[in-house]
Amino acid sequence: MICPPHPPAKLVQGWMARHQDPTSFVLHMIGIPPTILGILMIPIYTYLFSLPVFLFSLVLFVGGYMIQFLGHALEGTDPGEVILLKRKLGWSYVDVAPPRKSRPGTARSV
Repeated sequence: MICPPHPPAKLVQGWMARHQDPTSFVLHMIGIPPTILGILMIPIYTYLFSLPVFLFSLVLFVGGYMIQFLGHALEGTDPGEVILLKRKLGWSYVDVAPPRKSRPGTARSV
């Protein structure tokens, strides 16, 4: 593996710390591109004022977000937007999932 020339930014480090579960990470890698594409299509919709373009971009955005929320549900953490809202309201939130206990018989000894 080739190491990057610079350490990742604090934002990236925080994101990586909050997405340690492999399934959640994969779901985010699948869900982030359509979410971003849905946002990027807003100017196209505005220019064309086309209902099909609007619906397509809405499906991309909402579908991408749902995939990411599924990852957080499986991991047992709150999504970043929910954390922000809960912080503002003074509610408790789960930023980083607690380590999972291994199943009996699956623990490895080194």
